[in-house]
Amino acid sequence: MISLKQLHYALAIEKTLHFKKAAEACNVSQSTLSIAINELEKHLGVTIFERNNKQVLITDNGRLILNKAKKIKLELDELLQVSQINKQPFSSPMTIGVIPTIGPYLLPKVLPEMRRKYPDIRLKIVEEQSHVLVDKVRSGDIDAAVLALPFPIEGLMRFDFWQEDFYWVSHKDECPSQMQEITSEELEVEKLMLLREGHCLKDHALAACSLQSQQQNADFDSSSLHTLVQMVAGKLGSTLVPQMALDQLIYDESELRAVHLNEPGPHRTIALVIRPNYVRTNEIILLQGIFNGQLTEKCELIKG
Repeated sequence: MISLKQLHYALAIEKTLHFKKAAEACNVSQSTLSIAINELEKHLGVTIFERNNKQVLITDNGRLILNKAKKIKLELDELLQVSQINKQPFSSPMTIGVIPTIGPYLLPKVLPEMRRKYPDIRLKIVEEQSHVLVDKVRSGDIDAAVLALPFPIEGLMRFDFWQEDFYWVSHKDECPSQMQEITSEELEVEKLMLLREGHCLKDHALAACSLQSQQQNADFDSSSLHTLVQMVAGKLGSTLVPQMALDQLIYDESELRAVHLNEPGPHRTIALVIRPNYVRTNEIILLQGIFNGQLTEKCELIKG
C-alpha cells in the first residue's frame, strides 16, 4: 500500500531536490526517507527521482505522480480542517502569506487586536512576493495570502479589506509647506525613486501616475520602502508611499513631508486571497473584519 508518509517524503524531496535536506525537513533520518521512497517507486513500478552523488532530478512520470500527490495532500488537509469547523475560531493553526510591502505596516496594526480577541490563536506568517504566495495558496502550502490588487489571482477568491492611495514623499526643503496635493504631472519624474522590478507596489505606483517604468529614476535599486525613505531624507530624490505605511515611515522623520497623490483612486486594494471551497472561510471573514476595523482606526489620523 502507498502511504501518506511516503507521499509526504516525496513532496519534500521535490521541494529541496536533496535527500538529506528533505529528511531534515521531515525530521527523519536520510536512510528512513530513502527506504520509503524506494518502496514507493517499487510499488508504483515507476522511477520518480533520478539521483546520484551530485544532484536529484525528477522524471517525467515522477512529475505526474508528484502532481497527484499534491492534490491528495491538499484534500487531506481540507478533510482535517472540516473537523474543526464547529470548534472555536482559530483553534487550529493558520498560515498566512504576506508581501514585504504590506507585512511590516499591516501586522503591527492588527496583531494586538487578533491576540486580544483570540488569545489562543496560532498564526504563522510567511513573507514572500505576490507570485510566490499565489502559488502557495493554490498548492495548499499556506491557508491564505494578503496581497495588493490588482494582481493576477485567477481561480482564487478575494476578500477585500482596505483601499488606499499613495502619498508623494520628499524632503521638506524640496516641498512647499502649503502644498497638500500633487498630481502626476507636477512630479519631477526623473527624481522619483521606486522599488526594484518584481514588486507590485512599483507597478501600482506607476499605474496611479500613468507612468512607464523607464520614466522614473533608474539609478537606485531597492527592495525596501524604509531604504527608499532614508534616501529621500538624504535628498537623493522622492518616492511614493502607501497610506498604510505613512505612520511608520514618515512621521518620525521631521525632515520629510508627505503629500497626497491627487490621481483617481483608490490606488491599490488590499485583500485576503484563498482557494475556492476553502473550509475555514468563516475565519477568513473574521480576519477581514479585524483588518478593516484596525486599519480604519489606526489610519484615521492620516486620513485627516
